[in-house]
Amino acid sequence: MFSTPFVLSFALLLSLPLLFLLAPRILSPRHVPISLPDELDDLALFHRASLASSHSSAAVTVSHLGTTNPSPKIAFLFLTNSELVFAPLWERFFKGNEHLYNIYIHADPSALVMSPASIFDGRFISAKKTQRASPTLISAARRLLATALLDDPSNTFFALFSQHCVPLHSFRFVYHSLFASSSFKLFSSRFGRVTYRSFIEILDKEPGLWERYTARGKDVMMPEIPFEEFRVGSQFFILARRQALLVIKDRKLWRKFRLPCLKTESCYPEEHYFPTLLSMEDPKGCTHYTLTRVNWTGSINGHPHTYRRAEVSPELVYRLRLSNSTYSYLFARKFSPDCLQPLLEIADTVIFRD
Repeated sequence: MFSTPFVLSFALLLSLPLLFLLAPRILSPRHVPISLPDELDDLALFHRASLASSHSSAAVTVSHLGTTNPSPKIAFLFLTNSELVFAPLWERFFKGNEHLYNIYIHADPSALVMSPASIFDGRFISAKKTQRASPTLISAARRLLATALLDDPSNTFFALFSQHCVPLHSFRFVYHSLFASSSFKLFSSRFGRVTYRSFIEILDKEPGLWERYTARGKDVMMPEIPFEEFRVGSQFFILARRQALLVIKDRKLWRKFRLPCLKTESCYPEEHYFPTLLSMEDPKGCTHYTLTRVNWTGSINGHPHTYRRAEVSPELVYRLRLSNSTYSYLFARKFSPDCLQPLLEIADTVIFRD
């Protein structure tokens, strides 16, 4: 007969390999799979949006007087898993410009999201569950783009934000910056047609790039995406219509990026997919920088610095506007909910006075 301590020790020894095998799956965040019905539903939406866009001009025809008819619009896309706390600030931002914008909100169905008052009412689109470090955030952004493309042919720019983003300038300043500057346009010699450039951060020499590239496995991204073509960038961007269409039409790269990550600590699909796709498909159509300011100093667990109430001041707004390019940052993140009141107090005298 074997003694009880011997049996327990032997069983523990045998269980160790199994423990090492299963521990990563047990301890790491569970990956939210994209089901076949959800995938087919998205593909149908993308197809409808692509088809509808093919019947309307993807470029804006500009007259010799520099006017457009009808007026091009900015589609504001909000990706959220909580209440839009900064809705009162955004409401002041939008006021008086109703003919120049549309709003679309993708809210995680599992989160308790209260519908904000006034202009945000009725702006929610059909949404599906999202999770950080998974391709569901890519799907949500593509869903917002497709909905906006399908909804209004006048939508010319598509600006993606989270619930933690705030404006740094007035709506008129933002609109003029996007549409009036010739640096943001690509002209065609025929008929005076113009397409606009996208504002998305595209980086190729960041630390940890190889770890991000191999997050799904060493050779998984090949042959469609060689390491030399892999890019990273910010999660939030402003895409012109041409690039928004490229995103919803893509199938080849999506088949790679929709795969689950084995190394979740290096997996930020939404920061990889859009920069890589647009860098490969239309690099000249992108500025390669973002207009949304983010402070990565002292970042924690992949999250940027979060501004608190005590940090909000006119000086902070002026500092956040500054950029290394010719053009000012137009938006910023990440702000905690308690920043709302101090931001409202300086909205008319600082933020929207430009």
